[in-house]
Amino acid sequence: MLKIGLLGVGHLGKIHAKCIQLADQIYELVGFYEVDDQAAQKAIETYNIRRFTDLDELIDAVDVVDIVTPTVTHFDLASRVIKKSKHVFIEKPITRTPGEAEELLRLSSEYGVKVQVGHVERFNPALLALEDMTLDPMFIEAHRLAVFNPRGTDVSVVLDLMIHDLDILLSMVRSKPTEVRASGVAVVSNTPDIANVRVEFENGCVANLTASRISLKQMRKVRVFQHDAYLSLDFLDKKAQVVRLFEKDSAALPKGEAFMELPTPKGEKLIHVSMPEIQQVNAIKLELETFAESIKTNTLPRVSIEDGYRALKLAHEIDRQIEEKMRGL
Repeated sequence: MLKIGLLGVGHLGKIHAKCIQLADQIYELVGFYEVDDQAAQKAIETYNIRRFTDLDELIDAVDVVDIVTPTVTHFDLASRVIKKSKHVFIEKPITRTPGEAEELLRLSSEYGVKVQVGHVERFNPALLALEDMTLDPMFIEAHRLAVFNPRGTDVSVVLDLMIHDLDILLSMVRSKPTEVRASGVAVVSNTPDIANVRVEFENGCVANLTASRISLKQMRKVRVFQHDAYLSLDFLDKKAQVVRLFEKDSAALPKGEAFMELPTPKGEKLIHVSMPEIQQVNAIKLELETFAESIKTNTLPRVSIEDGYRALKLAHEIDRQIEEKMRGL
């Protein structure tokens, strides 16, 4: 069993505390560190866990540290933990700047510790349902819309919301981005509240992503088009749909299934529509469990520090372009 310490028991930190306690066959929650006395007292009463007022004492007492604090604190806290040779789970975005993330990457290698970044949508049941499917996207479209919430407006909608889809995009497309074109506007906050970006990759794949935090409805959908299939993922309702295109004489045709015929300039094709079975999971609990497994088996975490760095680097390039346009440069 791994001993774990929690840094931060705010809104998301409390959820992490509960999920760690649910994973009691894997983790022993030794205690937490929190600078806000009111939040700390509530965590003590709700979860019956010890508060450490000395950060180093907590770090020294555990094998793993779970960082769920404001992004501006991530680099200093993670650096401190890594230099004590402790493994780190760190919420997204990994750090405030790509430079900080790059330094954490170097430190994690130097001290030989595992670091996993909390891009929790990787553990959404809709995406997990496609784990056995070969993905080779040529076009991806994503929409992530949310109603306005003052919490999180200290950063742009790109770092607040779109970064989830940037991570998913980079995990699906095994190629380097070659061109990024972004636009956005600030409506109710001092940072962009709506953003759209087009990303082109070396292998020819194109992605179009939109994020808004001033919508009247919520939406978290990703559509993937590839040579032989169309995939529709609903991260909000946790559903997936797969539309496959087959040759009439294909040996890969699912047996005993219904098909629709589709005349094309290249001859008649068969369309098969399926709804992959969805396994309902606690995504935060699952990401913490897979991190423990990577530590025990000495394997790469599901969402590695490199993944977190790449998503942050792309997000900052998008923000840079938006800010330049907003300033009229």
